[in-house]
Amino acid sequence: MALTIISFILVLGALVFFHELGHYLVARRNGIEVEEFGIGYPPRLVKLGHYDGTDFTLNALPLGGFARMKGEDAGDMSPGSFNAASIGARASTLIAGPAMNFLLAVILFAVTAMSGVPAMAGHPQLSAAPAGSAAAQLGLQTGDILMALGATPINVSVSKDAQIALKLPGDSASTLTVGRNDQTVEIANADTKLVQQVIADGQFVPVLVTEITGVVEDSPAELSGIKAGDLVLKLNDTLITAERPLYEEIQQYLGEPIALTVWRNGDWFETTVTPRQSPPPGQGAIGVQIGAVTEMAQLGLVPAILDGFQNTIQYISMVLQLPVMLIMGRMSPDDAQLTGPVGIAQMVGGAVSATLDTGFWFPILQLSAVLSAALAITNLLPLPALDGGRLLFIAIEAVRGRRVNPEREGFIHMVGFVLLLGLMILITVRDLSTTPQTIDWAKLMGQ
Repeated sequence: MALTIISFILVLGALVFFHELGHYLVARRNGIEVEEFGIGYPPRLVKLGHYDGTDFTLNALPLGGFARMKGEDAGDMSPGSFNAASIGARASTLIAGPAMNFLLAVILFAVTAMSGVPAMAGHPQLSAAPAGSAAAQLGLQTGDILMALGATPINVSVSKDAQIALKLPGDSASTLTVGRNDQTVEIANADTKLVQQVIADGQFVPVLVTEITGVVEDSPAELSGIKAGDLVLKLNDTLITAERPLYEEIQQYLGEPIALTVWRNGDWFETTVTPRQSPPPGQGAIGVQIGAVTEMAQLGLVPAILDGFQNTIQYISMVLQLPVMLIMGRMSPDDAQLTGPVGIAQMVGGAVSATLDTGFWFPILQLSAVLSAALAITNLLPLPALDGGRLLFIAIEAVRGRRVNPEREGFIHMVGFVLLLGLMILITVRDLSTTPQTIDWAKLMGQ
């Protein structure tokens, strides 16, 4: 419990701090006075200092922070007040908070990618073994699949941008296990450096990328001997790869017997199964659940930054699509439940525990990035008291040519804040009365 509370305070505090820092920096640049920059919410504990007209304070409620601008919620039109600033100055100041969270999300996603993220992985099947190469020196042949060196599985990332840190044996030579023509071959005293060179040469295709994670009772798969944990190599003579997934290949053979070749606990197994043309709902043609084999991989700086932008935009797009999906019935209200401070704290605590248990930073960095993106898009919603609500009033002002009375606008934002606070209380009560939300980080990371 203590870990959850402390983790939540630190993560949320950091995200809100950068949000308010964005408001502060742009407000000062636009000549808007910031009377107080507070870490946490009142009552005030201590005044940390005073700079450029701003009191920097530490407050008792450690759930974020605030940047209180002069005359923000009143009719103050004096020089230096928020209301006295131009439309552009006020709009840019309001946008700066969510923009800072957007930028922070990109950075966090990028750092996550560089530190290690789950990536689709497989065993390398050699596409060439030219004379004189490291592969040839090891006695490998075109089509061989590198399965393990000693007791260490040899997995490579499907994406060329991601690199899996293989922890190969420290000994100079170990037994290399190879899949060759659906048989297992062992090469004794294989030079570890040569194996590393084979992988570095990149003349391979990742295979065994699909795992059977579940088998339906009395389904064609169960009757044919398929088991959970099997890794699928090929369907008939077609290799199952990321580009040729199993579920797509099966659709070409509905009602026809097919041969599946799988790797199971160090041995090859081949069986014949007939995909059903009209399977029971949710069972699929042969009655299996499948999943991608994943390993933790790292991206380089440039791919990581691109990945950070893509993930941030993808998450924000998903949030914006939720109302449409609910209206069209593509998602149930239960699946789109709002989460309050208690639910978020539970998720943060789970992520920190997973980071401590696995040694990977992925859980806490990934969740922090998601929360920062959520904070960015949520604050831009056109609701009173939020940045988006204030921007709506500025847009109305720009269209009609005159502003809404600042005192009236301030009252609307105050009412909106009370309503949002009430909604948060309701969500918190629901979070306390329901099963805590959890994420199976270990399974997600392939651990």
